[in-house]
Amino acid sequence: MKFVDSLKLALRSLTVNKLRSSLTMLGIIIGVGAVITLMSVGRGVEAQITDMIEDYGSNTLNVISQTPGVKGLASMQSATPSLTIEDARAIAERVPYVTGVAPVSENFVEVTFGNESAMGVIEATTPEFEEIYNYHTAYGRFINERDIGLKDTVVVLGQKVVEDILGTKDPIGQKIKLSGRSFTVVGVLEPKGGQMMGVSMDSIIVVPITTYQSKMFPRKTSRGEDAVQSIAVQITSSDYADYITTEIENLLRRQHRIKAGDKDDFAIISNEQILSLFQQITGALTIFLGLVAGISLLVGSIGIMNIMLVSVTERTREIGLRKAVGAKRRDILLQFLIEAAMMSLTGGGIGIIGGWLLSLGISQIQTSGLTLRAVVSPDIVILAVSVSIFIGIASGLYPAMRAARLNPIDALHYG
Repeated sequence: MKFVDSLKLALRSLTVNKLRSSLTMLGIIIGVGAVITLMSVGRGVEAQITDMIEDYGSNTLNVISQTPGVKGLASMQSATPSLTIEDARAIAERVPYVTGVAPVSENFVEVTFGNESAMGVIEATTPEFEEIYNYHTAYGRFINERDIGLKDTVVVLGQKVVEDILGTKDPIGQKIKLSGRSFTVVGVLEPKGGQMMGVSMDSIIVVPITTYQSKMFPRKTSRGEDAVQSIAVQITSSDYADYITTEIENLLRRQHRIKAGDKDDFAIISNEQILSLFQQITGALTIFLGLVAGISLLVGSIGIMNIMLVSVTERTREIGLRKAVGAKRRDILLQFLIEAAMMSLTGGGIGIIGGWLLSLGISQIQTSGLTLRAVVSPDIVILAVSVSIFIGIASGLYPAMRAARLNPIDALHYG
């Protein structure tokens, strides 16, 4: 029997029992759709995080405080501040291949203007922050060295903060309050978009680092100096990252008077390391979501096998008759395999379309100002199609072999 004939017989068999075939395919449709949707969401999260980190500043090293001798994230969570503005200046002046250095301290703060209020992230820093983190002033100005030296109560607002509390009012020169203290708005940043750690990157509030230290959230190092939370270091190229890291380590050990053999009270991480960590996490999440969705495919494959076994039983006399008129075992085997594969492939095709449409729908959802993204990449579609075909063949193999082994005489007497 030709392959085309087997294909026609398989199509005829599936269309005779449309309801049963449709219900059997439902498990594959749901499974493939779930695989497409969940893996696409995982890829979308990974793409968003990658874009955010790259947009937040390229070729950047971050120096942060850590508890000496404690490994991992625990060393940073409860670390005593160890970094100062003087450390930042020393790095800028003495370490080669460094193009910009900005000490940074962050905190959540309530912004109020009249009866309007909003939550924002205060970024206490120096003028270099604007270039290092790719921010641009839309109008007004950024903080300058004079603000730093005089500890001025001036502020530069992100676009979202302006929209939330000032609306259409011209923000330049307006008096706003940060945690109850009055500040003058001197500039507004261009919209940047995106979020970092669940916070809009347009919700930042930039103030001079010295103002923050003396009038808002003062903290001291163990040496009694005014502390900063971190130091952002922009370098000429990531090719020099290892060399620059070593130079900064040696410099800060001298600055902090750390003796030979003692542990550092700081750590240096690059945006590439942060990106790699997030990619590992999101990659594992994508695989996990794919495995969860794969359970639906397993259920669907069991359904196909069950229906194919029922079909073999119902068509025992037909199989016996075909064998009696010359059909070979491979013809019977091929026919039932094609039926199972077609059922699985059709369900998979519908599931791919459904998963793609659902992914498009998810990409339109906004939650807390964050637009979710689902990326349907070709490899996910190829994987879903391949799995559908494999499930069809694997699920139909045993029923097909059972049908092919039937004795024609016994089959003709069945029922």
